[in-house]
Amino acid sequence: MKASILAYGGRRYLWLALLVTAGIAGIYLVHDPQEPPNGGTVLGYTLGAVATALVLWLTAFGIRKRRYHSTQGTVQGWLSAHVYLGLALPLIVLLHAGFQLGPNVHTLAFVLLLLVVASGIVGVWFYANYPARMSHNRGGANRTELLDQLDDIDERSRRAANSLGEDFRDAIASGIARTQLGGTAWSRLTGRDESQVVLPANGGSRVAANAGQEALLDWLADRQARSADAHEGAAIGELSALLRNKRRLLKTLAGDMQLEARLAIWLFAHVPLTAALLAALVVHIVTVFLYW
Repeated sequence: MKASILAYGGRRYLWLALLVTAGIAGIYLVHDPQEPPNGGTVLGYTLGAVATALVLWLTAFGIRKRRYHSTQGTVQGWLSAHVYLGLALPLIVLLHAGFQLGPNVHTLAFVLLLLVVASGIVGVWFYANYPARMSHNRGGANRTELLDQLDDIDERSRRAANSLGEDFRDAIASGIARTQLGGTAWSRLTGRDESQVVLPANGGSRVAANAGQEALLDWLADRQARSADAHEGAAIGELSALLRNKRRLLKTLAGDMQLEARLAIWLFAHVPLTAALLAALVVHIVTVFLYW
């Protein structure tokens, strides 16, 4: 990610952003409007037009990345420019306004811009770090392969439980049916395991929380300790080993979903904030031309 985005093309868009910013700052310093610098001067209107065009172009990245057959540059190049020119935008806007800020809709648009840029920085950090963490967490496998391994363990657990009797068969079937992989958005984000299991208890049954397959493993350990049959004890030990492998896989899959959720969640801030910025920008422009 760092090589393909931030260092794309020898960091050409970093140098472009620095050049544009330095040029605009230089013009601002030598400009003499015969009044305090503000958005209503010739330079102010010019920089306002530049900033508006830049906002619209940056927003267009969301369209470009979905046009897979577009010949208008690579997605990596667009994203690199999106990052560096987006970082330059707040200074351009400040120069447009002559650093004059107040409690009004114009400042609201600027605050929204800062929030969009901040959320973008968070997104860049996520994408620069999380894919490698996800790959390390999976141990080189992909999610489909991990799910196939989980299905295989469940099938082997069913076969092992069938040889041990009805209590074991029902407990294992319940543990499989009530295993929660992913669950709610909050569960995916926090990595919380909300699995349950129905276990035999005092001639009846009880529902127990089974995070990490712990309740089922504890029940198996108790049954193994009370078993006087060496063959049964060995079969229960094999079943427990399968469940420990299942626990490891579930932990890996939960970690993968958690990282994926964190990778995506910044969009739930970045996209709505961008929409709010565009709305505030329209109000800002209309207000300026109607009342200034």
